[in-house]
Amino acid sequence: MKLTLLGPQRRPTVDKAVAALPGGGPVATVTAGWQEREPDDGELSALLGGRDVNLSLYRRWLDVQDRAQEFSAAERRLRGLLEEAQEIYLLRLDHALRAAYAVQRRGIHDRLRADALAEAIAAVRDLDAAHLRRVSELRGEFCQAWRPHDLPVVAGHRAAVARLLGEAGALVIAGGHVGVLADTLHLFGVAGALRSPVIAWSAGAMALTQRVVLFNDRAPQGPGHPEVYATGLSVLRNVVALPHASARLLLGDVQRMAVFARRFAPARCVLLEHGSRVDTDGEGSCPPGTRVLAGDGRVASLGAA
Repeated sequence: MKLTLLGPQRRPTVDKAVAALPGGGPVATVTAGWQEREPDDGELSALLGGRDVNLSLYRRWLDVQDRAQEFSAAERRLRGLLEEAQEIYLLRLDHALRAAYAVQRRGIHDRLRADALAEAIAAVRDLDAAHLRRVSELRGEFCQAWRPHDLPVVAGHRAAVARLLGEAGALVIAGGHVGVLADTLHLFGVAGALRSPVIAWSAGAMALTQRVVLFNDRAPQGPGHPEVYATGLSVLRNVVALPHASARLLLGDVQRMAVFARRFAPARCVLLEHGSRVDTDGEGSCPPGTRVLAGDGRVASLGAA
């Protein structure tokens, strides 16, 4: 499957990316991450030449809330459990990452420090993996109990979404709230119905990956720890998507970035800035020139194979 990751669209490039695709036909769009503003897609529609068909995933989700109220109440309880699990994970992550950064700063023998740092990063990786397993378990228990895909209202929307995707020449996924975006993409079976190229940016790019990683080193309250948040659609493997990287990451803090890159290796941490375009596939191969975080914490551009 052909996937194209774009940088933020304040200066739009999605029109050029769509125009470069072979063939014609309608372009399916997802703006569910915009939540209540989902229908406000006039600018995007103009960029796509009026060929767009919005899948209206957020509106469909609201319809499910109205027509399957017991399911919706259970879903709210699940969100509460997931929030609690995230808070516990963040408490543990704070200690684990502070330990890794403290080891980096210690003036000890280079080999001792390297070994200790490797062990500290391994502990963070283990914590990330355990958290994702816990999140998957909670979601799995919910799905087993409620079988949302068998609910008539959900099944009807899934069939409609699959039909629209089957007729589309491409799928365009915008940004917004990554949690809402990932949840609606999952609920309405978008990954299983994909047959055409996908173009995505910001939260849309993050939602395609195996691991959605939240990050903000420039938050008003001070740098936060990058956190594993959820499992994305997993149609894009071996990539951690980092939209607005320069604005949200302390890229000049090489030690901090080294821990970041090594923590998620062997996945590539791909920087998606204004004007970025990364044409890839499901395995995450990236073209020469793609900007990534290298293992030493520096920003590097991939060379030719």
